[in-house]
Amino acid sequence: MRDTWPLLEQTSFPVIKRKIPEILQVNLGYLCNQSCLHCHVNAGPTRKELMTGENIDHLLEVLALPSTHTLDLTGGAPEMNPLFKDLVRASHEHNVKVIDRCNLTILLEPGFEDMAVFLAENKVQIVASLPCYLQDNVDGQRGKGVYQKSIDALKILNQLGYGKGDSDLNLTLVYNPTGPYLPPSQKELQVDYQRFLQDEFGIVFNQLFTITNMPIARFGSTLLSKGEFESYMNLLKNSFNVANLQNLMCMNQLSVDWRGYVYDCDFNQMLSMNIENPGNGLPLHIRDVLDTNMEDISIRVADHCYGCTAGQGSSCGGAFD
Repeated sequence: MRDTWPLLEQTSFPVIKRKIPEILQVNLGYLCNQSCLHCHVNAGPTRKELMTGENIDHLLEVLALPSTHTLDLTGGAPEMNPLFKDLVRASHEHNVKVIDRCNLTILLEPGFEDMAVFLAENKVQIVASLPCYLQDNVDGQRGKGVYQKSIDALKILNQLGYGKGDSDLNLTLVYNPTGPYLPPSQKELQVDYQRFLQDEFGIVFNQLFTITNMPIARFGSTLLSKGEFESYMNLLKNSFNVANLQNLMCMNQLSVDWRGYVYDCDFNQMLSMNIENPGNGLPLHIRDVLDTNMEDISIRVADHCYGCTAGQGSSCGGAFD
């Protein structure tokens, strides 16, 4: 796989600084039951990297801080970490909102048949990847048969109360473009998703997030192999919207990898752009966060950051507009 980092390192992206961390986005490991083309962490069924109990204990110490209100769990398939359920239960003791970035198909895998019920019982908010509402596009991006499994999983979640207006079980779907272009209007696409899924399958959900594909990892390598990297970067830069700078997720969020090291975002995580410990200059670890003033630290930037500021903006919480 071809590395895009040498083409991203030199940048003119504006200087931005951190605020007090409020959200911990934690990668519990790269093990996944899928291998998606757009996956920026290169997750898959053969990956062995999983967060340990020691680092989860350090996470819980940070979650106890008054400023921390959300734990956002990702992977791979975060549910495949054997400590996933223990972490969810322990997080509730700190009155922290828990988000599970679920690929949907994991809910149908052998050994995970009770996962959907567990998520509902523990009021876990689900952000689920469904990169299109049409079968051919989803199967082309995520693998043959993934679309139907995703539909089946969404029906199970609806039966448990997810996505319904009278329920506190929030269900968000995520759209990723299938090629080197920006997402369409999030508001307009949400209407299309809701209409199609309701009419075809009786499926309901609360909201849609559109997320711009970053020119790193598998997607970046694909751009290079097809000779599309330069044109895609030009698209991102030419679509730069300065108003999006104030909404960037890296300002109030810490991204933590499976080893416990801390980054400004999970894209920086995949580029090994660690936050440096101001005390010793070494990569910051989650165990050191309690003793570190994170406010006003400069955020590490490179050319991939234009992906978050292009057009309507992009973050783990969807578009800014």
